[in-house]
Amino acid sequence: MIDRTVTTVIDRERCIGCGECVRVCPSKTLAMQDGRAVVSGATSLACGHCAAVCPVEAIRVEALDPHSFRFHSFGCRTEWLPYGAVDTGELVRLMASRRSCRCFDSKTVERSLLEDLVRIGATAPSGTNSQRWTFTLLPTRTAVLALGSAVGAFFKRLNRMARNPVLRHGLRLIGRPELADYYREYYQSVAEGLADWEESGRDRLFHGATAAIVVGSAPGGSCPAEDALLAAQNILLAAHALGLGTCLIGFAVSAMRKDRRIQLLLKIPREESVHAVIAVGHPAVTYQRPAGRKKAVLRYAEF
Repeated sequence: MIDRTVTTVIDRERCIGCGECVRVCPSKTLAMQDGRAVVSGATSLACGHCAAVCPVEAIRVEALDPHSFRFHSFGCRTEWLPYGAVDTGELVRLMASRRSCRCFDSKTVERSLLEDLVRIGATAPSGTNSQRWTFTLLPTRTAVLALGSAVGAFFKRLNRMARNPVLRHGLRLIGRPELADYYREYYQSVAEGLADWEESGRDRLFHGATAAIVVGSAPGGSCPAEDALLAAQNILLAAHALGLGTCLIGFAVSAMRKDRRIQLLLKIPREESVHAVIAVGHPAVTYQRPAGRKKAVLRYAEF
């Protein structure tokens, strides 16, 4: 259950009675009384809209981290950036320049940078402001390899099952085609990746990354997967801005969802769900230009 405790505090001496906080409050936590804003509701989203809109800083929401915009590796101005006050071209250039990095060098990622990435991830929106995401840091190559070994062991078992044609076709006949689909789409590439790792130590899962971030969610969110993936996108873009490369590792997510022992290996509680695994490291590749994208499906719905 999401905590909806009201932690909003209003300084009545500062309040000028403009009513802006009441107007933007999505949960009717506030009201106007005798020309001043007061806390009147029994629940709160703790979204901070009221504090953000107040022209005289008369409101604070104590549930919010006062150090949300304090980072180790860079300074951040806390004035609100108005609508339209962004160089859209540079924003798009950042988004287009971020690539899935599969060439990392061996340099360790500073823990302060990883912590900054988590804090940036948590600036993402979330359904009903639940913010039920969780972030598990793997700060060393050793930790990344431990996860990689567990994921590899899972796929080794899965490949062994997928090699059995009787099992594949039998499951398909009872309406469970997943193993046959896996065999057709992924078996060969996974087998090659496992062989590369066992024979030469080539890491085709994490690509030599020296750190990773597992983005999950605790129970109670209204749309936890979407929330976690929005936070993950923030991390991907911020990592590029900080000089780091990233890559989403879908095979790791798939393995952790099907074998919760891997999740427990990372000390992630059983009741949490994993939605993204991000390889992080210092890139050993330089691109000359952004890559294009396939043409997007575009439609209008008009009535």
